[in-house]
Amino acid sequence: MDDSTKSRALTLKQRLNDNLKKIKDRIAQAAARVGRDPERIKLLAVTKTVDLEHILALLELGQVDIAESRVQQLIHRAGMLGEHLTRHAGAQQDQPVIQPRWHMIGHLQRNKVKPLLPVVELIHSVDTLRLAEEISNFSRKINKVQDVLIEVNCSGEEQKFGLPVAAVGHLIEQLTSVPNIRICGLMTMAPLVDDPEKTRPCFERLYELFLETKLDYRLGKEFEHLSMGMSQDFEIAVECGATLVRVGTALFEGIETLPA
Repeated sequence: MDDSTKSRALTLKQRLNDNLKKIKDRIAQAAARVGRDPERIKLLAVTKTVDLEHILALLELGQVDIAESRVQQLIHRAGMLGEHLTRHAGAQQDQPVIQPRWHMIGHLQRNKVKPLLPVVELIHSVDTLRLAEEISNFSRKINKVQDVLIEVNCSGEEQKFGLPVAAVGHLIEQLTSVPNIRICGLMTMAPLVDDPEKTRPCFERLYELFLETKLDYRLGKEFEHLSMGMSQDFEIAVECGATLVRVGTALFEGIETLPA
């Protein structure tokens, strides 16, 4: 690595570190406003508009939860990153290798489940029994119990994926007998609005649904996550109970990125 490349890598890492700190500070402040422990809230770095260099810098900074919305991109990046980390482990045997935890946050088609399962930590977007059964089938074949979230369309927008609020309980009741998957919570996407405060009813409804579902279906401690909130509204989401916030634009502010 020449001096100019080292300098670029250092600058990128410094900017990312500054942005990470700002976001984590904002999460902590939002949590404090409602008496929550910020340690219970996990930041997911949405990396669809950046390249491998950015992801490596995030890992070096301790940001290991990485989220992608497209299956092919997640699989491709996981493979490239795995090869890089393997080479690094061979060259730096005295240093621990930090492995990413991959999150699939976009719409998932059944024909893309098989290649995704070996690399993904948590699937945020299960919204049909058929998709859950496909995940179960391939999870069994690789001896894995796959963690999933149920995607809920709390905004009622037709263009959004996810179950209607009224259908969530029925799907969860069906999934209790499906093997090799573990239901870990709920996910939603709020409407894109000019005022983040307008997203609050959507997030509050998901939190209410989470409590109702956990009680009604006697779900265990593994049912613990609310994935909600993005760059423009994650502070509102935290105030409403989010445990996973998905941040991309704010994380890479001031850093050159790829077209979305």
